[in-house]
Formats: sequence, structure tokens, C-alpha cells
Amino acid sequence: MPSSSTDDPAFGRLLDYIEDSLRFQTSSYNDAYLDRRISARMRRRRVDDYGSYHDLLTDDEDEQQALLDALSVNVTSFFRNPEVWEALREVLRDLSSRGSRHDPIKVWSAACSDGREAYSLAMLAHDDDRVDERRIEIVGTDIKREILRAARAGEYRASETNDVAEQLDPIGRWERFVDRDDDSFRVKDAVTDMVSFERRDLIREEPPGTFDLVVCRNLFIYINAESKRAVFETLGSAMKPDGYLTIGMTETIPPTCRQQFDPVEKRLRIYRASDTAVGR
Repeated sequence: MPSSSTDDPAFGRLLDYIEDSLRFQTSSYNDAYLDRRISARMRRRRVDDYGSYHDLLTDDEDEQQALLDALSVNVTSFFRNPEVWEALREVLRDLSSRGSRHDPIKVWSAACSDGREAYSLAMLAHDDDRVDERRIEIVGTDIKREILRAARAGEYRASETNDVAEQLDPIGRWERFVDRDDDSFRVKDAVTDMVSFERRDLIREEPPGTFDLVVCRNLFIYINAESKRAVFETLGSAMKPDGYLTIGMTETIPPTCRQQFDPVEKRLRIYRASDTAVGR
């Protein structure tokens, strides 16, 4: 059986350079994922081997930034997997029924990318008469400063591969929440005012508080098992007793972390903090 291209010593040296010199934590990601993204850049630059691409990177700052952009996981959309969002509507209703009308409902959109997930949560709260949007406080976090600047701007452009209007369809009458100017879409102030953004490393840093609902979708399919466990421990420590967690529909909780979460909608990957979790 032929060896994998990721067994090439030049590939390992390239990853070391990216981690040490470009400050991108390659050790947290699957080698197969890294190889796909790096190979795509190599084809774009018409470079045939890892050593030559390594040499190119050291001399070309524009290519360094292009590679970092390619490696960052920023695949996102408004209301991705609409059936999950209908289930999250019920979660927000349950949280709204708890406590007094003065108690805030704290929501964390972890690995929020360009903000669409966080803004989807805010629109969902506005859309439902059984949810008091005035109580909802949403914080979106991501490791990448550039993507957070885009999130704060709340402006998105449609393209052949990014049909923003189609993404917004599940909320119905989305013009209540988003202004459109031809192919440009801007989230309205009533929605953006509910959301704040900050930089956070889910592996190395503590969570930005404790939350009634934590949403972290479609990150775990890219990172390795050790980093996955570390992120789940971070998310679990951020959940209030009886709080909720939502992950991507193709993702699973590591066996060592499962005692922290009880399934609510297992197929949709919605869980509640377990009463048996350590420290509860």
C-alpha cells in the first residue's frame, strides 16, 4: 500500500514552519484537512512539491496570508440546516420561560466565523412571540481577527456560491431583519445590537463566561481528537446547569466527554448539561 503524502518529511517541515513562523496551530487539525488546503494553494501557484512551496512561503508575504485564509475554517451560512433552527426555537422558548423577565438569557456562538450563526440566533429570537428578545445576550467568538471584523460589520454579498437570500428563507419575511441593496445584504441594528464579538481560542483559553445556550457547529469535523476533547471540555465548563449545547449534525461528542451532556434531540445534535457532570 503506498504511503500517504502526509508521511513525506517535507510535509512535516512545512507544517512546523506554518505553526512556528505563521502562528497557525496546525497541530490542532487533521493532517488530511491540512493537506487538502495546502495542496489547493500549491496547485494555484503551480508548485509541485512541499519543499518548493515551503521556499515560496518564506519569501512571499501575500502567499502566507492566502494560505492562512485557506486554512481557516470559515464555511458558514444563515440558518444552516433549517430543521436544527426550528428545534433551537423550542430551546429559546424554554429558556424564556425560566426565571424573571429581568434575567438575561446568555448565548455563546463559539467559532462563529463571519457572524451569520450569531445573527441567525438573534433573528430567531425576534421572530418568535414566545421569546423575549430583550433578554437575549449573544456573544460570538472566533480565533481569527479578520473574520471578526467582518462579523461586526454585518454586511454580506451574494455570489454564485453564496446565495444570501436563499440562506435567509427559513426565517420568512427576512426583510424585517436585513436590508438588501442589489447583491449586498446588511443586518439591521435591532439584530446587531443583540450580538457582541470577541477573539477566543477554544483550545487554549477559558470560555468568555457561563451560558444558557452554547452553539458550536461544524468545527469538530476539521480538528484532531485531542483538540476536540479540549474544545468540548471548554464548552462544557461554559454551560449553566440545565443549559443547552448544539453541535453540527455530522459531529459527535467524544466518549470521554459524554457524561457531561444528555441528549435532547440526538439526531439534531442538541444536548442539555447533565446533572451528573463534574462540579454540578
